[in-house]
Amino acid sequence: MARLDRRLKLVGRLASARQRVKLGLFVCEGEDLVDAARAEGMEPVELLVAGENVEPTQLASVSSLGYPPRVIAIFAKDALQQTVTRQGAGVALWHVGDPGNVGTLIRSVDALGGAFVALSDGCADPTGPKAVRASMGALFRVPLLQFEDAPRPWTALVPRGGDRLGPIERGAYVLGSEREGLPEDLLARCDGRATIPLSAGAESLNVAMAGTIALYEASRRPAAS
Repeated sequence: MARLDRRLKLVGRLASARQRVKLGLFVCEGEDLVDAARAEGMEPVELLVAGENVEPTQLASVSSLGYPPRVIAIFAKDALQQTVTRQGAGVALWHVGDPGNVGTLIRSVDALGGAFVALSDGCADPTGPKAVRASMGALFRVPLLQFEDAPRPWTALVPRGGDRLGPIERGAYVLGSEREGLPEDLLARCDGRATIPLSAGAESLNVAMAGTIALYEASRRPAAS
């Protein structure tokens, strides 16, 4: 078997969240996602194309996909958008550890005109393979902030006991993990609480679904006169 070259070895290393942090790089697989990054002005640190500069079987051997990709690119994490340029609300995620939920919420913010996604320590890495795929390219358009940098006011989404969910013009909807929710000390720091009304007998919503509903409500706010 032919030895993997350094670029393929690097792709393999970046499957590790620790290595992504250490090296400041992440992997993007598939032509659609790579094109989405380039459309936002991001150029790959490395670009591997099956049949052109790498053997297809070797590229497939380092892929996290269930099918052989034609293209794998490596991007610098610090090239991602970190400055809020849109008006309106965003989401602040507290210990949301599932990468699929993180990626889906990034996609929802993009689709519904949200302003940002803010992430606490303990959240899934938005540049991990599953989160990148779930974002469907929105990762390259939505500003990613530290949790404490989320613009105020903060509206905590709670399963019960809050005001009926309605649109907000600015600030952040704050969402916690599905198992633990939001801790009391964080709830005390929020400026309000909102609850999505559910049918009788329903316990709760998936965090990505709840955040998407909140973002839809924010998108319905009246236009400024």
